[in-house]
Amino acid sequence: MITLSNLHPAKGANRKRKRVGRGPGSGFGKTAGRGMNGQKSRSGFSRRRGFEGGQMPLIRRVPKRGFTNPFRKVYHIVNLAQISRLNLDELSIKDYYRLNLVKGKKDGIKVLGGGELKKKMKIHAHKFSQSALEKIKKAGGEAIIEQGEKN
Repeated sequence: MITLSNLHPAKGANRKRKRVGRGPGSGFGKTAGRGMNGQKSRSGFSRRRGFEGGQMPLIRRVPKRGFTNPFRKVYHIVNLAQISRLNLDELSIKDYYRLNLVKGKKDGIKVLGGGELKKKMKIHAHKFSQSALEKIKKAGGEAIIEQGEKN
């Protein structure tokens, strides 16, 4: 039976700390397990990431292409199939977050034309794809492009 008085770690789970630089009897005296001379044997040595001993590092040998546009707009994507499952007449920007259609902060919401819209709805979003606009109009609904209130 296990009680608090006879609990102990499994055999081999705990090891003794390696005490280096404590004389020849320890097995880690003199050079303290660091080998002989050189940069790595010195105290305070730390090699920077990607350092290859003075050879031109891989990150500098490989050609760089393209750039990242700092002004790029990233939109939450919502398909018409997701919207058609909702039992609403009007879908506002706040409803997307309330109904967990989108999460987090991005530059807005874009509605895509994936799926079919079954009933007439007023849908608010920051952008609409061409196919989504056509399907909303075909169902007799209205697509309203919002300017502010980006979350």
